[in-house]
Amino acid sequence: VQLQASGGGLVQVGGSLRLSCAASERTFATYRVGWFRQAPGKEREFVAAISWSGVVTHYADSVKGRFTISRDNAKNTVYLQMNSLKPEDTAVYYCKAVCVTARGSLDYWGQGTEVTVSS
Repeated sequence: VQLQASGGGLVQVGGSLRLSCAASERTFATYRVGWFRQAPGKEREFVAAISWSGVVTHYADSVKGRFTISRDNAKNTVYLQMNSLKPEDTAVYYCKAVCVTARGSLDYWGQGTEVTVSS
């Protein structure tokens, strides 16, 4: 599965962006998907995740109430709506799809999209 992350850019504090993670295969609809981010000089960290059905979501405490993860399985796409952006949200954002099989799980990563929040 190939993942294409997009939607990053430069935004002012308090602004919004919507990131997209588009997959190359329809089996993506059966994968749980997460967004992660990595700021310069820092470790990659978890941001949000969504179950294959879209019913279950999880968020890092730092983004709760500001970010919303969703998916449209008909379009093989997962979204991350980011509102009330802060300078500390500046990072490269990556999506990850997890395929669970009887023999274990496989992780697929997108290439990343850069978000810069200016004050």
